[in-house]
Amino acid sequence: MPTTFAVLGSGGWGTAIAVLLAQNPNHQVRLWCAHAASACTLLETRENVRLLPGVSIPERIRITNDPGEAVEGADCWCTAIPTVFLRETIARFVQVRTRDVPVISLTKGLEVGTFHRPSEIIGETLQTDRLAVLSGPSHAEEVARGMPTSVVIAAIDLGLAVWTQEKLGTERFRVYTNADAIGVELAGALKNIIGIAAGVCDGLGFGDNAKAALLTRGMVEMTRFGVAHGAEVATFAGLAGIGDLITTCFSPHGRNRRVGYRLGKGEPLSAVLAGPQVAEGVYTSRSAFERIARMGLEAPIMTGVYQVLHEGKAPLAAVQDLMTRRQREERV
Repeated sequence: MPTTFAVLGSGGWGTAIAVLLAQNPNHQVRLWCAHAASACTLLETRENVRLLPGVSIPERIRITNDPGEAVEGADCWCTAIPTVFLRETIARFVQVRTRDVPVISLTKGLEVGTFHRPSEIIGETLQTDRLAVLSGPSHAEEVARGMPTSVVIAAIDLGLAVWTQEKLGTERFRVYTNADAIGVELAGALKNIIGIAAGVCDGLGFGDNAKAALLTRGMVEMTRFGVAHGAEVATFAGLAGIGDLITTCFSPHGRNRRVGYRLGKGEPLSAVLAGPQVAEGVYTSRSAFERIARMGLEAPIMTGVYQVLHEGKAPLAAVQDLMTRRQREERV
């Protein structure tokens, strides 16, 4: 029996996952577009020209703008919708969800105001606990082109994690399982904040010493934050943590690093955010800072990013404040 997947969201990551799933002849894949114009363009070109130029979308992937058509008879939903739009968008599928099939969240972020993780938003809206989270160093540009990639799938239900591992894994896409869904999801969100800081570092023209210190201390902050919210320390040493952080902070594909780089070069935030892709770290920084302040957590890098993005602090001034804090022993 073939397995039918409904991929909700036709951005770069959603398109890449649809292309990956379609490689298996036992899979049937639908790709849902939020806007009718986008669906028409993808149907005409069979290519996500703006985000994944040169990557063909196989004919066997059914492209649609209709929620009912996208999920009809699907055995699994994969949601690739930016956090800032997730609650409103997934609500469009409540009326067409006739079976409690599992949902795999591909989104990395935190909802502003509620601090809810993507899987929590999906669970609340669709009234389901059949949820898994896919994360790790996985740029859509590379996954769609078949470059070797390793990721982690996390779920409270280990059986669901193993099922997803079997369905998604290929010779070029290796999937590990993890029971720490909270840690995997928080790591995937928080690394985007550090990615912005890494971009600022590059934009200001700093060297390898500064970048290495930033990643090291940034990982300490991510781990500290995660553990305070119920995550496991070990998760942050894995693919969802240090693995994804490295990719985000060094790759030219990284949207969050690109935001920081342009800010470091002196561009105003309004101009930086005018592009077509969503940099999740901009929104996540606000959600994370609210928790940092409320819980009294020590997170000077994430605090500095928040101040640059939302309080108008100059990037160089934020770096100076980090470097001139009181000297003390190294604590990890």
